[in-house]
Amino acid sequence: MYNNAQILELFEQSLRQLRTPEEPELLYAPIIYSMSGGGKRLRPVLLLLSTEAFGGSVDEAMTAAMAVEVFHNFTLLHDDIMDNADMRRGKPSVFAKWGENVAILSGDAMLITAYKLLTELNPTKLQRVMRIFNDMALEVCEGQQYDMDFESQKKVMVVEYIQMIERKTSALLSGSAMIGATIAGASDADIKLLYRFATELGLAFQLQDDLLDSYGDEALGKKIGGDILEGKQTYLMVQAMSRATEEEREVLRTTHLNSKLSDTEKIATVKALYDKLEVKRATEQQIDQRFERALGILDSLSIGAERTVHLAEFARNLIGRKK
Repeated sequence: MYNNAQILELFEQSLRQLRTPEEPELLYAPIIYSMSGGGKRLRPVLLLLSTEAFGGSVDEAMTAAMAVEVFHNFTLLHDDIMDNADMRRGKPSVFAKWGENVAILSGDAMLITAYKLLTELNPTKLQRVMRIFNDMALEVCEGQQYDMDFESQKKVMVVEYIQMIERKTSALLSGSAMIGATIAGASDADIKLLYRFATELGLAFQLQDDLLDSYGDEALGKKIGGDILEGKQTYLMVQAMSRATEEEREVLRTTHLNSKLSDTEKIATVKALYDKLEVKRATEQQIDQRFERALGILDSLSIGAERTVHLAEFARNLIGRKK
């Protein structure tokens, strides 16, 4: 069995072989630009690890892994348009570099490319994989819409936020794991367990990302306070709103809009309330709970622990990250 680093290298080798037509240049150049921009490749790696765990072939699953990564990057192109984002992974976004119309159309072409890659799968498995992929893709869209809806809501419930990130973030991980296991011929029971594993892991991952935005280490490259300055509904903000007095809620709602405060003062004001309301500790507890639950689900699979060791390593690397 390949370990995580070997799986990643195999995937990168395949990705470098991805070819698009040269013309029209403004349609295809942004695709190559976005796909070569780095990224952790979490979803294709999880897909391939899941295939291997159940005795399947990495070679057979590679086109599905490529499809998942192309789809993920398609969502980022459109996310940047919706967020008016100038940067992506440390360089200008496709939206900033080529404009909105190019980003929309190139994103559409990426979505079509993802489906085109899926058609290269073994026909006996294509229908089941396509069903999982479609469900996954729709959940991501639902999650994005809920996230946008939250921007205009005065109060978001904790359970609503968890349901949103289960779609927007976890769905791509859980769908990838299910596709990998399906290609390997895993049982329905094991596929459902793997879905739960990846869902819990995805929730822990997003909650940790929320936490790091306010409490990360800038020395490690994580810019602190961006979510606070945007007035973004994160797990920390939602928890704080659920614990605060009405007066404190008003501070949480309006600080990012206060032109009399510097960015540093805005971040400090909100974090002071976070500390008072103990939302950092609550978030850390939730991350730990989700992570331990994910590892426990791995132990429930019908395959032995020796076949899930790399999935467990993937989980630990994901949640043990510093940025």
